[in-house]
Amino acid sequence: MTDSRATSKRPRKGATSPKASSAPESAAPAASVQDGAARSAGAAPEDSAPKLPPREAAVEALMRLAAEQPWNDIEVSDIAREAGLTLAELRDLFPSKGAVLGGLTRIIDRKVLEGDLAGLEEEPTRERLFDVLMRRIDAMEPYKPALRRIAYALRGEPLSMLALNGVMLNSHRYMLAAAGIDTEGPLGQLKLQGVVIAFARVTQVWLDDDDPALARTMAKLDKEIRNGERVMERAEDVRRLTAPLRALGRSFLDRRPRERRTRDGDETDTAAI
Repeated sequence: MTDSRATSKRPRKGATSPKASSAPESAAPAASVQDGAARSAGAAPEDSAPKLPPREAAVEALMRLAAEQPWNDIEVSDIAREAGLTLAELRDLFPSKGAVLGGLTRIIDRKVLEGDLAGLEEEPTRERLFDVLMRRIDAMEPYKPALRRIAYALRGEPLSMLALNGVMLNSHRYMLAAAGIDTEGPLGQLKLQGVVIAFARVTQVWLDDDDPALARTMAKLDKEIRNGERVMERAEDVRRLTAPLRALGRSFLDRRPRERRTRDGDETDTAAI
């Protein structure tokens, strides 16, 4: 994945390099003839680079901008310009700047899920989850400068954080699936929300962890996973202890509609007499 710091130094679309501007004008027709011959022969220009899909281009553009300027100064028009898109094209892709940021999670998800996960099924649950989430950290590394600025800006915006939580719930559903952890059932939502909160805490440590070995980040992740295990064990205990009460409550609720139907039937019979 392209490093946002590296791509931000590339000349933008429409920029003219000094060498090109200083070249003799007479060279232009010759170059045009050569380009035309190359196109007619089916050859691609030498300086052509693979073009990103529009959605990914918009996300990468936002990350480049966020790495260089405050989050609240970035407008959707800036994203469109940086990505080489029109406003209409960007609107078809994303409804807001926050949605473009949410698009980054899909890129990160795909990076993790497309990786080689073979052999993880033989590891304990804790090790599987640790491995998957560290792969996620690795995939986020090129965007670290931008994410550091964004995290700082969003701390005072609870509505934005709430919306981002919904995005992360969907994202981490796939992370848990990659680790072989169920997210359905009575405690599935608790697992899902728990890992989102835990990973947010780990991310805060990672953003300030400049050690290439990421020792602090890994220690924090290990601690959060262990804490999560203890919470889930308590939740399982509570669920087992309350199982008789829940069964009694269900039987009571099931009985009431039957009793109501019986009373209604008796009243109808009496009225007929």
